[in-house]
Amino acid sequence: MTSTIQLIDLLGAGALLLWALRMVKSGILSGFGASLRNGIARGTGNRVTAALSGMLATIAVQSSTATAVIAGSFVSRDLIGPRMAQAVLLGANLGTALTAAILVNDLHWLSPALVLAGVITHARSQLAKGRGIGKALIGLGLMLFALELLGAATGPLREAEVTTAILSALSQGPIFGLLLAAALAFASSSSLAVVLFVSMLADSTAVSPSLLLVLVAGANLGGAIPPCLAVTSDGPEARRLTRGNLAVRAAGSLLVLVTAGLAGPVMAAHVPAGVNLGIAAHLAFNAILLALFLPLLGPLDRLTRRLWPDPEGERGAPSHLDDAALDTPALALGGAAREVLRIGDTVAAMMELNLRSLLVDDPGAPREIGRLDDRVDAALYEVKQYFLRLGRSDLNEPEAARMREILSYAINLEHIGDIIDRDLSQMARKKAERQVKFSPAGEEEIGELYRKTLLNLELAQSVFLSRDVNLARRLTAEKVHVRQIEERSQKKHIERLQNGQPETLGSTSLHLDILRDLKRINAHVAAVALPILSEAGELSASRVITLQNAS
Repeated sequence: MTSTIQLIDLLGAGALLLWALRMVKSGILSGFGASLRNGIARGTGNRVTAALSGMLATIAVQSSTATAVIAGSFVSRDLIGPRMAQAVLLGANLGTALTAAILVNDLHWLSPALVLAGVITHARSQLAKGRGIGKALIGLGLMLFALELLGAATGPLREAEVTTAILSALSQGPIFGLLLAAALAFASSSSLAVVLFVSMLADSTAVSPSLLLVLVAGANLGGAIPPCLAVTSDGPEARRLTRGNLAVRAAGSLLVLVTAGLAGPVMAAHVPAGVNLGIAAHLAFNAILLALFLPLLGPLDRLTRRLWPDPEGERGAPSHLDDAALDTPALALGGAAREVLRIGDTVAAMMELNLRSLLVDDPGAPREIGRLDDRVDAALYEVKQYFLRLGRSDLNEPEAARMREILSYAINLEHIGDIIDRDLSQMARKKAERQVKFSPAGEEEIGELYRKTLLNLELAQSVFLSRDVNLARRLTAEKVHVRQIEERSQKKHIERLQNGQPETLGSTSLHLDILRDLKRINAHVAAVALPILSEAGELSASRVITLQNAS
């Protein structure tokens, strides 16, 4: 019975530590996510500052996986180069080690103060940033409390005969120790938690310095696996990035496995008294990898491209942005128009996926929509860069006007993607989390407006490509029709509220917000018709202003 209670204490302390780590990560990302991403993007001017930005970001969010996902998103969108992104991950690894060095100190006395400050901040703040700070403070306090519980739970464990037997067996077969620590780090999605646990075991003489180095290396190896899984849908560049980081840690782990018998006693002899050997090993492991591979980012990038080339199925259709056509503006503009049509198809896929996730709860839909939105952002960036190169040529007025039309339509499509990703997708997530159900009539009204919006987007694609005046008139009329559908749905929704229908009462906020956002999307869709009608002399100046205000 005593051993069972000790095991429950150990598992509970470990679970609380992992939960607290996630609280810190989600709190910082919700409050400072945009600033953190901007900081990483701005800090990649050279490999040293890139590593520093990765280290600081990881210390802030307590998760190298979160930093790796951000870097993977950037590299897949060509916002930063793969070599600088790899430097970010090398710095993130060191940031995890520095975090462990801070947490291993006896700071349990600070835990209640942090929890109290976090609860007050979270309760009183009206802004997302303040609530994020509060959540992060609560997480830090719980982390310190969990470490105190973990230390108390490992006390009897360190003295148990079975622990001595296991550690003795692992000392005889260090590769099993490496794999065990890697499996624990992978299962918990946190190398930090495993390193802290190993460091506490290191207080016992049962753990030899050589085995300790192997366990720390294994924790680092296992901690590199979750980022690989987190970016599986982010494209080949992001996957190469995280797999390269895994390869770096694997190389370091193999080196430790070979040299642990010699390096362990040497390191134990030179670590100052009072310094935890496990934390020192963790710092040394990641600092050495940073020093070794930071100058070798070029060869590492070439190696990863050779090991993991772009799969044929993911290379996509060839881009229509052909630099060879830049000397012939008409051809270049035609290619850019076809590329923007592809953006429109991606936005339509986002909307269809969002509609399905509203009607049938799909937890994976927001992530897939976010991936498609990243693709839209990257495609718009490429179009802008292409036009910058084309702008150096001499364009006549019709060609310059067509370039402006193409760019304007592409920007409107990107805005639509943002509305779907940031607003409509989050509404679907809230509907699932709160277990809200639309009334049958409300669900039909929302579905009708979605389907009408998809038809209008398809019509806009035709208007954009053909510049047909009749189609442009029809698209403008459809915008008015959408407004009528939205007004009719609002009126019926209010009638259902007055009748006290339970589903309507629970879904009223979501229903009205969805109608508003679909109306905004249709305004962006219909904007493609304005220059065509204006050129045909069918749009007065006052009408243009009216339409723009409606948008």
